[in-house]
Amino acid sequence: MMSSTNILGFHFETLKEDLIKKYDELGMRATGNWADTLKLEINTYSAELKGAVYSEALENGYKPGKQPPSEAIEQWIIAKGISAQIEGDISISSLAYLIARKIGREGWDRANHGGTELISSVITPQRIQYIIDDVSDNEVAMIISNLTNLLNSFYDSI
Repeated sequence: MMSSTNILGFHFETLKEDLIKKYDELGMRATGNWADTLKLEINTYSAELKGAVYSEALENGYKPGKQPPSEAIEQWIIAKGISAQIEGDISISSLAYLIARKIGREGWDRANHGGTELISSVITPQRIQYIIDDVSDNEVAMIISNLTNLLNSFYDSI
């Protein structure tokens, strides 16, 4: 019988792999940094899948009000090959700043750019419930096994 920690680890590793697969299917990989930021933290009865702070923006867009970091946009410009197209017209850092400023002022609506459902199509309520059920079933089986062993040892001692 597997431990609940191992079951959580298996399910969350699969979630991570499926997120990266979906990321690639949607053609969202530019630098690949997002996939590299996905990290698992598994404890006895808990699991967390952590990613870049901009993960929510990949799914929902970016609300106006705060300008994103220009450095990340510079990496994106280079990875997408845009830098070759603008050579001699504007520097990469200037273009990145202008894009960041516009996103900060107006936001960036993911729906207007082919909305992805990157995360919500992989981490669904049904899938979370399946993980909860799998861990719960395992815990119940362990309790029954422990009780059975306890009762058997008690009866053996009489």
